[in-house]
Amino acid sequence: MITTFAAALNAGLRTALEDDPKVVLMGEDIGRLGGVFRVTDTLQKDFGDRRVIDTPLAESGIVGTAFGMALRGYRPVCEIQFDGFVYPAFDQIVSQVAKIHYRTRGMVSAPLTIRIPFGGGIGSVEHHSESPEAYFAHTAGLRVVSPSNPADAYTMIRQAIALDDPVIFFEPKRRYWDKAELDPAATDSLPLDRARVCVPGSDATLVAYGGTVATAVSAAKIATEEGLSLEVIDLRSLAPLDIDTIAESVDRTGRLIVVHEAPVTGGIGAEIAARITERCFYRLEAPVRRVGGFDIPYPPAKLEKHHLPDPDRILAAVDSTLAA
Repeated sequence: MITTFAAALNAGLRTALEDDPKVVLMGEDIGRLGGVFRVTDTLQKDFGDRRVIDTPLAESGIVGTAFGMALRGYRPVCEIQFDGFVYPAFDQIVSQVAKIHYRTRGMVSAPLTIRIPFGGGIGSVEHHSESPEAYFAHTAGLRVVSPSNPADAYTMIRQAIALDDPVIFFEPKRRYWDKAELDPAATDSLPLDRARVCVPGSDATLVAYGGTVATAVSAAKIATEEGLSLEVIDLRSLAPLDIDTIAESVDRTGRLIVVHEAPVTGGIGAEIAARITERCFYRLEAPVRRVGGFDIPYPPAKLEKHHLPDPDRILAAVDSTLAA
């Protein structure tokens, strides 16, 4: 069936609630309203207000309460309404949630999923278009993932909830309305920590995740018209990174461009560039290029189209690496 990214997430959450009575959803306005993006629409009606809980506007309280519930055997799924609102809960996540398994020598787990709509592209106001993924990917003890399409959204949210590890689940908000084929009965899904080659190619490798995967695919299509063959890899998991899939591609293409919305400095692209340079040094034909947001606070909505990577900026990086 054809469905939107948001509807696929809703279906995945519904299935998780049906499969395990210990799954509980928590967040601001997720119940009666169904969330600001309607990802949790009708779930409180169908499962009740003890399974789908409207919380106060207090992110630290949401995550802290969910952490306690996770320690008592529940599988809470928190929604942080917008990416820029996660920072009040940052201490709970990096100081407590991420460390409990290591601190207890593996005796205690925290099966907690934290959903965060992230990135720009929808014309939001300040604090509503952040890309904080590098903060969490840097934190040992957390898994960090980001689906890019409805099929992965459905599968990956269920995989995240089923894990005993805490998962930061970044949802590219500008893709909530994208439509694609979804087969809920499909059984050929990748493990949560694996990347996917979504466009095969031979001249250069593009790596992207979340909202920029579709942008990279568009760039690859344009490049085809110019006689270039670009391989596009959907990273899917930011921590841990599936470097094997990227390295196998770079061994064939000899060139790598990493794309993300977050500022380039200290971003996921820097980590990928370092690891691929270490691993594929003698196969690289040019330095690894990064295409990302600029090193500024997120700009006003009228200027965000100049800030976000687009096919032109990606193809300029491709031209640069091919000319090296």
